[in-house]
Amino acid sequence: MGGVPFRFNRRTTGLGESHEVEPAQPPTALSVLCLTIHLGRKTARLCRDVARRRTTGPRPRTEEETIMTTIGFLGLGTMGAPMARRLVQAGHEVRVWNRSPEPVRALAEEGAVAVERPFEALSTPVSLSMFATDDVCTSILTAENLAGARGGVHATMASISPDAALALHATCAQAGVAYVASPVLGRPVVAERGELNILAGGADADVDRLQPFYDAMGSRTWRLSPDPAVAVSAKIAVNYSIMHAIQSLAESITLLERVGVPAATVVELLGETLFGGVAHRGYGAAIAEGSYRPTFFSLELGRKDLRLAQGLAEQHGARLPMAGVFEELFAAALADESLADRDWAAIAELTRRSATG
Repeated sequence: MGGVPFRFNRRTTGLGESHEVEPAQPPTALSVLCLTIHLGRKTARLCRDVARRRTTGPRPRTEEETIMTTIGFLGLGTMGAPMARRLVQAGHEVRVWNRSPEPVRALAEEGAVAVERPFEALSTPVSLSMFATDDVCTSILTAENLAGARGGVHATMASISPDAALALHATCAQAGVAYVASPVLGRPVVAERGELNILAGGADADVDRLQPFYDAMGSRTWRLSPDPAVAVSAKIAVNYSIMHAIQSLAESITLLERVGVPAATVVELLGETLFGGVAHRGYGAAIAEGSYRPTFFSLELGRKDLRLAQGLAEQHGARLPMAGVFEELFAAALADESLADRDWAAIAELTRRSATG
């Protein structure tokens, strides 16, 4: 392609040698046209590259760009185990600890490093935990157990109360450890695929430190606030919405079954029209089949999160009209021997059974 020839003039200034570029001859109309076409093509390629990145996400890091780190992971239950496994698969050295030894042994066989004390798992630059309740979190994430982590960062990934998140923030600060509340959205199968949504509440710099590990476990990180209480509040609110989805499905399926529409058809109708989200599709299928195993999230944990929502509402002067109904449903399901150990979606069975008499 033709273009505008240039010559370089070298001159010396008080700041050292510099270069000037000036046309060797006045540009012709043809050369200007050629240069315009060349720049236009480059701009088009740049726009295509930007569009591709927006669609497919950032390009994967090369092996040289990925910095592997020793990290700790505590709490290897239904959700914690697949999350820790994703970190092992990403190539990190993961020190794992759990209150019962079986999950530790299983992950050690897959490449994790088994440790015997929480202190050992927490004495790493980055550590994460997945414990089901406030009491377990605060009893294990103590200043003594965090003493070897000074300068590091810890993230709690479970549903805990805002008060517990703030208490853990204070405990970590006492130990010289940064803290980010990082509850996750998604069931175990989503964790296995590394597609969790992660709700982050903490300082941006601390979230930045955790981001490579979030990326191994999740598809998106929601940076909600520097305040860890906000992140756990968001998780509580989402779980409260799921309770509504479960109960509304139970009522709609029951209602249409009574007029002769099969449950599976009701779920398909809802999913293919106005309610195509993962909660309605996933829980709808379970309710239609009356199948509440495996227990991905127990009724007891569901009632715990309901009470977290009630406490949050009371603290901030909000009213939750349906909370009393859910309290009755969880109590009845837990008192029913045929449902007590099932997934929390089993509260739907109470509505379906009440309509069969």
